[in-house]
Amino acid sequence: MASISMTDPMLARLWELAWLFLKLGAVSFGGPAAHIAMMEEEVVRRREWLLREEFLDLLGATNLIPGPNSTELAIHIGHRRAGWAGLLVAGLCFILPAALLVTAVGWAYTRFGSLPQAGVLLSGVKPVMVVVVVQALWGLGRSALKTKGLAALGAASVAASFLGVHELAVLFGAGLWAVSLGAWRSQTLPGAGARLLVVAPVVPWGEPALPAVVFGLGKLFLFFLKVGSVLFGSGYVLLAFLRVDLVDRWGWLSEGQLLDAIAVGQLTPGPVFTTATFIGYVLSGLPGAAVATLGIFLPAFVFVAISGPLIPLLRKSRPAGAFLDGVNVASFALMAVVTCQLGRHAVADWGGVALAVASGIGLFRYRVNSAWLVLGGLAVGLLRVQFGGG
Repeated sequence: MASISMTDPMLARLWELAWLFLKLGAVSFGGPAAHIAMMEEEVVRRREWLLREEFLDLLGATNLIPGPNSTELAIHIGHRRAGWAGLLVAGLCFILPAALLVTAVGWAYTRFGSLPQAGVLLSGVKPVMVVVVVQALWGLGRSALKTKGLAALGAASVAASFLGVHELAVLFGAGLWAVSLGAWRSQTLPGAGARLLVVAPVVPWGEPALPAVVFGLGKLFLFFLKVGSVLFGSGYVLLAFLRVDLVDRWGWLSEGQLLDAIAVGQLTPGPVFTTATFIGYVLSGLPGAAVATLGIFLPAFVFVAISGPLIPLLRKSRPAGAFLDGVNVASFALMAVVTCQLGRHAVADWGGVALAVASGIGLFRYRVNSAWLVLGGLAVGLLRVQFGGG
């Protein structure tokens, strides 16, 4: 029987994926924009696994399907790098560190009844993450804004986002505008044979009110499976989904517990959707944490498995390629808006300014790996906690 050598190319790629996404899952604080920026640094600039244009296509595709964007991007990268096995390895390894950490926080929470000083701890990380995202935007912008028309579309997308237009409306509007612009330039409209991949959100409006539901692991799994299958948008949208059922309709959580769960997802590294892990632990210990985590992340693997192989085909179609260009520009614009919002809160004092400047010099001048800068920011946060800084 032939044995599998550790030098086998596919096995080596899987080990690379596992190590990279375990590391990113452990140090990628700051929400999806920061996660995406760190992935761009690692897979485009450092390892050159993808061209920047390919990375943008994957980023645009993740914005068109429900679920956690940064996790889905990790799954896409794994599939591109090492096929179906890579899809599983990258996704699972990105989720695992955060899920374990949130489970530990859930244990401490149920035992001691409060959260640690996570806000102070992360005060040293946030300025670093803002600079990491700015660096990624600098590189992605040169690929996304490749014509004057797309640059104008990017500016319009930024303005729409600042005015409060929903993310999906910005994404689809930009994609359709890019298609119409391409059709106008060629003086021909797309033929009847042209097809666009448009995955519309399925939002459970108008569901009938249900009586109080007795807690069960099966019901918990199905609830988070539904959330992972239909949710677009930010952590605030997740908060609304969770409140309706878990607090108002079923009474499984108090309002305070739900807000603590959202805070844990935002303040820990890795996917924000590990909020579900915390909720599962609070409701039913380790079995609840495992069931909730599986339920909310499973749809992401399914959606990427279905849509991922179609992206190269879309790029070959002129109208579909134009649509993807528009979505890529809108995705870039949304990241830019989020970065501005993060920056206002993260660089709010002279300490934050100093950390941001030092991080910028390290990233842009000396090409220091962002993971080391994040760990340095954590060390600053630990010192603030130790000495009672606010």
